[in-house]
Formats: sequence, C-alpha cells, structure tokens
Amino acid sequence: MSLLEIQHLSVSYGNIQAVRSIDMALQEGERVCLIGANGAGKTTLLKAIAGMLPITHGSIHFGGHAITRLASYQIVHLGLALVPEGRGIFSRLSVQENLAMGAYIRRDKAAVQHETNEIYQRFPRLGERRNQPAGQLSGGEQQMLAIGRALLSRPRLLLLDEPSMGLAPMMVKTIFETIHDIAKRGVSVLLVEQNARLALATCERGLVMESGALTLQGASATLAQDAAIQKSYFGE
Repeated sequence: MSLLEIQHLSVSYGNIQAVRSIDMALQEGERVCLIGANGAGKTTLLKAIAGMLPITHGSIHFGGHAITRLASYQIVHLGLALVPEGRGIFSRLSVQENLAMGAYIRRDKAAVQHETNEIYQRFPRLGERRNQPAGQLSGGEQQMLAIGRALLSRPRLLLLDEPSMGLAPMMVKTIFETIHDIAKRGVSVLLVEQNARLALATCERGLVMESGALTLQGASATLAQDAAIQKSYFGE
C-alpha cells in the first residue's frame, strides 16, 4: 500500500469546485511536486489532505489509515505535517515557543531538545534569535522556522506549500537544500512550488494541476523536457 492514497477526491467552496475527482498516490520516501498556475487548486488539495478543508467526495488514506473525516490534529498524530503557504507562524510567540508547538504531540523531551538544537545548527539565525518574537524574523527566517516546527512533529510525510515564495535566491537555495536533506532521512515530500523548474529538479516525480484536475504526471526529468511544460511554466 502507498503511504498516501487519494481516490476520486473533490473539494468545493460553495458552488465552486476547486478540486475535481483527483486520483493520486505517493510512496514511502518519495519526493513529488505539484505544479500549476495560480488558482489551479494546489493549495486546496494540500489543505484537504491535512484535514483543514471538508471533502465533498472521495477518500484519502495515509499510512493505511482512512483520514478523510479526521481533524488536522488527529492527522498530525499519524505522521503528516503541513508547512502552509505564508508560513503560518505564531508571530507573538518566540522562535523557541514556535518550535515547541511543533513538538506538542511528543513526550520524549530529551529527543525534542536534541532535535531542536539540530534545527538551530542547521539554521543559525534561528538559534541567535530563539528568544525573540517570531514576527520580527525576515521572510526567509520565518520559512526556516515553519519547516523546523513541522519537522519536530517527526512526520512521515511533509507537505510544503510554496516554500520559495517571496524569498531571495540565496534563501531559496538554503530552503531547497534542506528539503533534499529531509528526503535523505526518509521523509516523504509533497511539494507545491511556483518555480516549476526548481520543483522538478528537486523531486523524482511531478504532477500538473489545471482547473482543479490533474492533467499530466510522470518522471520529473521527462516532464522537464515536455514542450508544453516548458512553454507554460518555464517561459520558453
């Protein structure tokens, strides 16, 4: 069984169908990117998987569990974490308190402290500012914090929604190096990313979403050579 299995999934906002009868699967340890224009339904799909939006039709299974009707906090306990578009940090809480929120489901305090220290080593700026309000961080630092917070829940699957949005090139490089390292540790990744070229270079497999439906999927290397993909998403 796949780690994540989605069958005939539809999500609506009132009379507007944002996601239309999607079938997809993601294997343990796999990196998959989801690309498409703004408004294609990518964020809606991630939120539905994470239990943040009600599902109109279809089913979602994660790790052998039916999660279609579960609340977000229940899904987190099963090993699925979302780094949302816009980061979703708690701006008035300190950096340290934000990270602690990511580990709220855990009781192994020594391991949590060790992993928190590892995050500070990976992102030294977070360590330097651990006692400052998270709202005072730069956009890139907030993205680091959002990823670190998600990792402290020890996810089997990490959903990332537009992690490079609004960041300087050097910060984008740091974030995507982190995604590579996360995958090397065996964490599966489902990535939504506006930079289609970077997304396909980072992931093994790509999915293209248009008007709420999946229209194309395949190996990332193959999609990157597709003329229609190059025209629509690479500007070539």
